Amino acid sequence: MAHKVTLIKGQDNVIGISIGGGSPWCPVLYVVQVFQRTPAAEEGSMQPGDELISVNGAALTKRSRKEVASLIQQVKGPVTIAYNRITPLKEKKPLDIAIKKLKHKLVEKLDEETVDNLGISRAILVHDSIAKKVEQMEKNEAVVKGLLAHAKHLLEGYKHLIQAYDDMFQVFSSIGVHERQQSASLAFSNFGSAHRAMHEEGTKMIMKTEPILKDLSVFLQKAIPDTRLTIKKYSDAKFEYLAYCLKVKELDDMELNAARRGLVLVRVVEGNLEYRELLASRHKARIQYSKLRSDSLIKLQLLDNKRVQDLVFHLERMITAFQAFTKQCHKALQQGAVFPIQPELIGLGEHKSEPESERPLIKLSEDLISPTNDD
Repeated sequence: MAHKVTLIKGQDNVIGISIGGGSPWCPVLYVVQVFQRTPAAEEGSMQPGDELISVNGAALTKRSRKEVASLIQQVKGPVTIAYNRITPLKEKKPLDIAIKKLKHKLVEKLDEETVDNLGISRAILVHDSIAKKVEQMEKNEAVVKGLLAHAKHLLEGYKHLIQAYDDMFQVFSSIGVHERQQSASLAFSNFGSAHRAMHEEGTKMIMKTEPILKDLSVFLQKAIPDTRLTIKKYSDAKFEYLAYCLKVKELDDMELNAARRGLVLVRVVEGNLEYRELLASRHKARIQYSKLRSDSLIKLQLLDNKRVQDLVFHLERMITAFQAFTKQCHKALQQGAVFPIQPELIGLGEHKSEPESERPLIKLSEDLISPTNDD
């Protein structure tokens, strides 16, 4: 069953298709290409490989492609074209298409000099901007992995420090309990309480920072793999489209070489069905390629935006948590700064009590509890 489409010609008096076949050798006139941003492309019905039957009711039997092009140009107003739809090749693709697809995959990352040395056609060289974006994505992934590993290492160090605070709380509290001199007992207990407060603040800080590391892990374990999967599908579609392009070019070259020798190919005389099916398949592959390319570019851009925004946001949260922890530790130590302490170091009943002025002093310098002193 024939299909019909009505097109309004543009200012350049064309509808946007190139025509192949026709008299004197091929019994069929067909669409070779639908050009972008033209009436035929915007309407979207006709596709490469479709057989042209009539133009505004005038049959195209035994006409040449030049005659049909002239007929379309002479039409004033809308152009109604009747055509038969061609079906693309089945899902089982020809072996040479699969081989050409593999060839593209092998050659894509080779430089031009290597390709020349191997004797591979330059027609399959592909300079894809997405490949550079993928390289940048991999570099960004390495940076985020490094930051995550460093943050985990830093957090692990804080956990050991917080555990040490708890241990010091236990020790000083025990000393305070067993100290017989009341003022020294109170001082040691207060100093132990300061370490308990630092332990509690540290626990809060850990609870705030651990979700940040999980968020960064989501970026690495979900966002990047999802983008990489889309790019893999795009690459597969790209190689398939290029394989069809190369196959069509080979058939074009065969037909041209035969014409130079005054010969006509059998497939041309029989309607050039194989060539038309390849045109339809190439068009279908191109649509899939364009769609996945657009999807890949969008995902790469969103991924980069997420990386920039998330890194700034998470690093700010982490630094704020570390800063608050440091301030609270400083405050706790200031409240626990009860030195000098005069503990009773001589056992009861062993010696006489020494004068208070001769008892040993334990003095803690203010510099030791200053948050600006790293030591």
